[in-house]
Parts: sequence; structure tokens; C-alpha cells
Amino acid sequence: MAENINQTAVTITTRVLFCGLTFPSSLEYTKQYLLPYPFIQVDAMAFDKVPDDIANYDICVVRGMKLDANVISLARQMKLIVQFGVGLEGMEKAFQERMLGVPTGETLYGKTVFIVGYGNIGKDLAVRLRPFGVKLLATRRRWHSKSALDLSKQDVDNYPMQNTDNGNIKDDLIDEKGGNECLYEFANQADIVVTCATLTSETVGMVNAKFLSSMKKGAFLVNVARGGLLDYEAVKASLECGHLGGLGTDVAWFEPFDPADPIIQHPKVLITPHVAGVTEISHRNTAKVIGDCALHLNNGDPFISIEIVN
Repeated sequence: MAENINQTAVTITTRVLFCGLTFPSSLEYTKQYLLPYPFIQVDAMAFDKVPDDIANYDICVVRGMKLDANVISLARQMKLIVQFGVGLEGMEKAFQERMLGVPTGETLYGKTVFIVGYGNIGKDLAVRLRPFGVKLLATRRRWHSKSALDLSKQDVDNYPMQNTDNGNIKDDLIDEKGGNECLYEFANQADIVVTCATLTSETVGMVNAKFLSSMKKGAFLVNVARGGLLDYEAVKASLECGHLGGLGTDVAWFEPFDPADPIIQHPKVLITPHVAGVTEISHRNTAKVIGDCALHLNNGDPFISIEIVN
């Protein structure tokens, strides 16, 4: 039996048929878009029913069904055939064996991302997120402008900046900036919260029950800093009650972590074993720091020009 969008008594002038019941969001989004136009009827039916009813439709939306010459010959009033996506045509058997297109994926485009701790890692993250069309919020203890004289070539190449009237540099990566007083306000706006802060006596457990409850229901939390920034029991409770949409982390509260840990076992948690930095470029950068330290020590120079992070 076809699923019908229009229940009002109006004259139907155009009929759209979705072939197959897979990828249900494609049907639902089309229905939503056409709600203001009740004269367009949108139906969906199983593959085996399509040959019996295709003659009554003006538009056919193919979702994995192979429309051969026999089926097309039955489509007497068909004016348009649309392929909803590509690469899945002729896969009726696969569609019969499992439900494809569920759940519908999400994109970063249009999302709001809150970077907690806008240091060097936070900046590099913002550079990578900006092309995806996100709104960026960020907090740090102190915001300051760099003098144009202090900029390195890497700064100029990597970070979009503008000169200001006082000769300082304005960072254009972040849409809204704030300090610790903005933590809960920004958390409430964000679809994704990413913790990049340094672990100190002040920041340990900063993502606590209050912080998590201020986040949107269903928002995601990503930790790329230190496990201790997150209050274990608060995160566990937020996942279990369904408020937190998911957790992605490259660090754990206890390392090596216990594979039986209930947070790690949770279906909405994705964890990597703290090895994201095991790459050629990171090892070359580390080697440079070590080499520079050796050179400075050998020459009796201070380490002021060497960047060392915890």
C-alpha cells in the first residue's frame, strides 16, 4: 500500500513515486518540502508493487530499483525519472536483506562548534573547521592581539587575520570569543563542544554536571586534550540518560583504560587509544624541539624560542 502525503481534498495534478522503502529520509524531506503544495502527491511503495502502479505517476524517483524496459513501458504518463543518489541502482537484493539509509547522516555545515581552550591546538582546529561552514565559538583565559611585527610566516599562511587601526592583528577565525564566564552560554549554543584546554588544578573536571546540563540535548562532546578535564561520573550519567548525544575522545580518565569501562562500552562513545599524534609530521616536529633544546643547551642559550606543551 502506498504511503500518501496528502490527506486534504484537493485536485492532484502531479504524482511522484518513490520506488522502494529504503532511505526513508529522502521521502520525508521531499514531503516536508512539498507540504505547501497539496496538489502534488508523494507516495512510496515496495519494489514488487511498482510495476502495478507506476502507470499512475508523473515522476519516478529511483532508490536502488533497476527500471528495465518492461517496467518503463508500463509508465504511460511518466514525464521524469530521477535517480536519488548514484551507485545503488540494481541492488534490489541488497535492499531486501537490510534497511539502508538509516540513520541519516549529519554534516558539519551550519553547525555551531565551541572550542574550550583556544590555544595552539584550538587555533589549528579552527583552521580545519572553518571550510566546513561552521560557526565557531571559543574561550580562553586571556585574549590578546599580536603585533604585526610578531607574526611568523606560518601565522600569515595559516590564520586569516586583518590589520586593525592600532597596528595589531585581529583573528578572524572565531565568530564569538569569551572567557570562563562564557562557558555555559557557549555550551548552550553549541552542537559540538571540543575541549582543548590545558589540564591544571583549575580546569580538572571542568566538564561537570552543570556544564553538561547546559549543553543542548543531543549535542556532541569531543575531548582532544586530557581525560581529567571531564568529570567521569557526570559524563557517564549524561550518556546514560540520553542528554549527551555522543562522546569522541582520544584520551581516557585512566590510562591504560579498562576495555570494560561502561563509558567506553557505551554505543555512543568513540575512543581512540591516544595515538592520533603518531605521524611522521608530529615526530619530525618533536625531533626539532629535542634538537633545538640540545643546541640551546650546548650554546648556553635560554629556551625562550622553543615551544613546549604539556
